[in-house]
Amino acid sequence: MVYIRAKKVKGDQYLYLVKSVWDSKKSTSKQEIIKYLGKASQVIKNDIPVEYRENPKILSVLASHSPQDIKKREEASGKSIKQLYKKLTDGDINSSVQIYVDYVKIFNSADFFDKILKPVMFQIGDEWANNKISIATEHVASNVAQALVKIIMDKVTTSGNKKKILLCVPVGEEHHLGCDVIETFLTGKGYKVFNMGTSIPSESVLHFIEHNNPDIIMISITLEDNLKAGQRLVKKIKENFKVPVVVGGYALEQEKIPKFDAEIFANTTLNDLPKLIRTSIT
Repeated sequence: MVYIRAKKVKGDQYLYLVKSVWDSKKSTSKQEIIKYLGKASQVIKNDIPVEYRENPKILSVLASHSPQDIKKREEASGKSIKQLYKKLTDGDINSSVQIYVDYVKIFNSADFFDKILKPVMFQIGDEWANNKISIATEHVASNVAQALVKIIMDKVTTSGNKKKILLCVPVGEEHHLGCDVIETFLTGKGYKVFNMGTSIPSESVLHFIEHNNPDIIMISITLEDNLKAGQRLVKKIKENFKVPVVVGGYALEQEKIPKFDAEIFANTTLNDLPKLIRTSIT
């Protein structure tokens, strides 16, 4: 059975999607968290994994938490997605920045990346793959999105954190927007971030690790064609260093996830990353 569990922290309600699992040894059921959904007043239907999205009990619980705020969030998110899609494909960086500025007046940067930019870029990628938009339009949109992330990065202030994060991609992977987004978010959380989000030989990545001693390595893979290269990179890192490695990206957001000698952070929101980093390092 799958349902939503609420937890109150400092006066605010936070929601978790959980399921009951039978423990045969103890002859009782226990809860397992499927996904942390976030602050109750900010969760919308699209935050629920698609396989549970039409569950009437889940929708009923969701609607019971600040329905006016939920409706406001859904309307703002839907509007921002449509606007950002148009401005990115038009190559309009100034309007794209303004969409971000207007959105974070109500919500926050992590929500913008997870709820607005991410679905827009997935839509653009799918439409290019299905010949609904040209490769030129896809390149224009990707370049504007990368410029947008860099502009947001310039607005980020750091609070100081000694943990060092290495972001990288396997050789052959040319998509680095995911690394740029994660760099922006984690820098804002005070982490020291090394962003090597460009395709370079694995030996160069190993050399960097040896001389900079990151506390954790995060590998982003966008295209399925690069999964095997990602597996090889993880294997080389593990053979040479005792450092936690996590792997994520669009290529990992599928039903059958290939095996990695690393932790997978598929379908993970930005707000989940600090906890993932803490649990991986300890």
